[in-house]
Amino acid sequence: MLSVLPQLPQPVWILAAGRLLSQIGIGFTLFYAPIFFVNQVGLSATQVGLGLGSSAFSGILGRFLGGNFTDSPQWGRRRTLLLSALISAFADGVLALIVDFPTLVLGNLLMGLGTGFYWPATETVVADVTTLEQRNEAFALTRLADSLGLGCGVLLGGLLIQVGLNFRWLFVMDGVSFLAFFALIYIAIEETRPPNPKPRTQKGSNWGVALGDRQLQKFAIVNLLFTIYVSQLQSTLPLYFSNFLASGGFSPAIISGLFTGQIAFLALCQLPIARTLNRWSRPQGLMLSLSVWSGSFLLVWITGGVSQGALFWAISALAGVAVATALYTPSASALVVDFAPEDLRGTYLAINAQCWAIGYLIGPPLGGWVLDQSRIIIDGFWLAIAFSTLLGIWILRSLGNRE
Repeated sequence: MLSVLPQLPQPVWILAAGRLLSQIGIGFTLFYAPIFFVNQVGLSATQVGLGLGSSAFSGILGRFLGGNFTDSPQWGRRRTLLLSALISAFADGVLALIVDFPTLVLGNLLMGLGTGFYWPATETVVADVTTLEQRNEAFALTRLADSLGLGCGVLLGGLLIQVGLNFRWLFVMDGVSFLAFFALIYIAIEETRPPNPKPRTQKGSNWGVALGDRQLQKFAIVNLLFTIYVSQLQSTLPLYFSNFLASGGFSPAIISGLFTGQIAFLALCQLPIARTLNRWSRPQGLMLSLSVWSGSFLLVWITGGVSQGALFWAISALAGVAVATALYTPSASALVVDFAPEDLRGTYLAINAQCWAIGYLIGPPLGGWVLDQSRIIIDGFWLAIAFSTLLGIWILRSLGNRE
């Protein structure tokens, strides 16, 4: 059994354990927070949407600062992670005491800032302590910890609400999970920034060098496509399955089962797929992911159009999405590390994380607008994004040719 587990440095396993812990806390509140804010605090759905969306803007700022802090000799990876955990715990304290719209915005601005600090630092630690051959599995392991923690948190949060626990205590428990993550990093993770990184040939500010890297520019376009695809899974697809199928739509219980199954299947295939990816270059792995994304969106289009057997096609589509995601996440982070000079890993990975923030600013509003249009536009949307993968494959081919 142990031979199945990847042979990775101890800091990767410690970081994965910490991420599992913090994601369990996030899962407590992820899907239930909007219900609480509307039904118990008394905010409108519009206010909740604006409040939750505010975290994206502070997240962009946090990723910018997090990249600088992570690469700074005076600050480094470890302190940035510790700062992220403290800010996130404080944000949960604000959200636990929420009484009106301004406190909702404040709590989410703080949470977005903490998340922004977190992503460049955590992925840079993984890159620092692993070899080129280990990175696919290392990034896959930490993403697996995220998925498992989130799934467990959602399940436990639902059970606690069913037994009558006051929802505010879920935010308290989320905050405690961040404090536990802080303690784990403080005790078990040393600073991983190389004391004497290799000098880079290009001169200029960290962000000037990174933003001027043509390879990174090309990949950022592809990564925006990926993050827009992922955002459709969480925002547009559940509503499409509920209200826009020719067969009449799925019940909430079936939709819940579909997406729970997708997360479980992703967890099962994450590490085996990451190990298989070592046979190919990073661009090849990403091109394969785009091909699977395309096929999955075509299956969604079929799901919407059939009058019978829609559940079979929906299961097939979400299984494809799980495989596409498992191919994408480790390959993307590892490719950015391959591009980055040793002393700019945090900045390069901050740009990778910015793509997620921007993709989530674009994807959900785009999907929501589409679902308000005519039936032909709604169904055609899935065909359009299926064929949009060709742009990403074309760009990745040019990156692959330069390796």
